[in-house]
Amino acid sequence: MREIGIGLVGGGYMGKAHAVAMSAVGAVFDTALRPRLAVIAASSLASAEHYRKAYGFARATGDWRDLVADQEVEAVIIASPQTTHRAIAEAAFAAGKPVFCEKPLGASLDDALAMTAAAEASGLANMIGFNYVRTPATRFARQLLAEGVIGHVTWFRAEHTEDFLADPTLPATWRTTGRANGTMGDLGPHMINGALALMGDIAELSARIETVHATRPGPTGPVAVDNDDHAQMMVRFASGVMGHLYFSRVATGCKMGYAYEIHGTKGAIRFDQEDQNAVWLYRAEGPQAQRGFTRILTGPEHPDYAAFCQGPGHGTGYQDQIIIEARDFLDAIATGHPVWPRFRDGLAVAKVIDTAFNAATDGRWHTVPNE
Repeated sequence: MREIGIGLVGGGYMGKAHAVAMSAVGAVFDTALRPRLAVIAASSLASAEHYRKAYGFARATGDWRDLVADQEVEAVIIASPQTTHRAIAEAAFAAGKPVFCEKPLGASLDDALAMTAAAEASGLANMIGFNYVRTPATRFARQLLAEGVIGHVTWFRAEHTEDFLADPTLPATWRTTGRANGTMGDLGPHMINGALALMGDIAELSARIETVHATRPGPTGPVAVDNDDHAQMMVRFASGVMGHLYFSRVATGCKMGYAYEIHGTKGAIRFDQEDQNAVWLYRAEGPQAQRGFTRILTGPEHPDYAAFCQGPGHGTGYQDQIIIEARDFLDAIATGHPVWPRFRDGLAVAKVIDTAFNAATDGRWHTVPNE
């Protein structure tokens, strides 16, 4: 094994998660590459220094450009606002450094196209942070689908619902301005990626995207909210299967409502991230009086579970998802083999989102470009 210097841009919510993951991944998965926390960058030197002390990085900087140029940084993790993703990623690839980027890939479809082009031209390892689809439970659900356990899929329903802005008296913040910070830019990418992972490409869609609370309190009076609170899409997958997706940041009572339900000719699957260690499986077999959904608790027999815990039903958590991502990113660097999801998978999500906004504008069904 050898060490690899990690540069982390952003020390907040996701920055902490990635710092912890890079500190733990070697012990959890015995990776060939062992991360060394080299440099952390934040919006100011004072902020970066705070995170350096808290997370154990060797150095801090208030300018991400210094981080990318630092010779001790051999791979870059981007956990800063999506409006910064493109510039950082392009600079890192130009410097010959692999990049892990938090979702969404960029602040727009143009960003996603440019970032994917830069990643693929570089030939370097690149990954995007869709962590929820990597839980042992959802990976098991994908396995059930691949094995045809529920037969031919006939319907897919999914949502990503939270309530952090359900209260209309909460003040306006950066989250309530700019399309990239709305629900379609924030929560939507996770479940769109989930839908693509579980069901394959979306061929066409119809969408409605709305702002529920038009204004929020500001320092001197009401402030207009110029992005979306919730959205829904009717979709048809390339396989022909119909589906429905819903995203909301104003769904009162929902804390981590990343959930899906899949119906097939031989059974059905249900999952809810608020109960992330369980998959509900229905098999259309046996006497009708004995049929029903079975709750399957994840354990060492399920993907990636055993590395964290030897006890069935003890469960994995949110931070473990990020550690799994860290393992895959390091493996991609060490082996030179692409590991899903790459920037191109983030681009696929960006195309769906852009198509949804177009469909919401004219009320028509739109074809999703999948070339």
